[in-house]
Amino acid sequence: MLVVIFFLSGCGWWKDFWKRPERTRATPEGLYTRGVEAYQDGRYKRAIESFQRLKEEYPLHQMAIMAELGIADSHFSDEEYAEAELVYNDFLHLHPTNENLPYAMYQLGMCHYKQMFTIDLDQTETKKARKEFERLIARFPSSKFSFMAEKVLRDCKQRLGEHEFYVGHFYFKREKYKAALKRFEIISRDYANLGLDYKVAYFIGETKRRLAEEEARKAKETKVKK
Repeated sequence: MLVVIFFLSGCGWWKDFWKRPERTRATPEGLYTRGVEAYQDGRYKRAIESFQRLKEEYPLHQMAIMAELGIADSHFSDEEYAEAELVYNDFLHLHPTNENLPYAMYQLGMCHYKQMFTIDLDQTETKKARKEFERLIARFPSSKFSFMAEKVLRDCKQRLGEHEFYVGHFYFKREKYKAALKRFEIISRDYANLGLDYKVAYFIGETKRRLAEEEARKAKETKVKK
């Protein structure tokens, strides 16, 4: 009897419980706001959950597109660059005319930029970053994101040039002058005006001089043998 009395007396409370906002279906705007707030607080996993729920429950709503960028940005800010790259790429393919395309392209380049290694290691990510930034600049030359891309693009080119010099100098020290010269000439041709010109010009000249000496010595040795 006590249980029945408690239930009947609390039925108003029970109805109110199911009317609470967290028990009702959230609106697209509410889910997006929740995701943005979580993102701003640095709770990136929670932000992704809200954005993902918005995409799943309201796939045709205009805010679902913004939720896609929210998911990508959350991965990016959480330093999950591989995951962010996948979402930005999907955005580019699914929304080729969206006004946020320059931003997504810039962020895609930054995913690679953030994963670049030092000049003595593999430069695959640097090359990918360069490719994405150049694609953005070529397609949207007037976009503010293209101006931002130009700054990091220079850094990418400089790093690639310094990598070539690192390899060329490695060959030079081991007296592999033909291989060294090839690297130095690549820098002179493809990475001019990046602060490497003076030392590259010196090593090209010095490498050619040593190659000439090497050829002269070989010719002399051949002549003596005859």
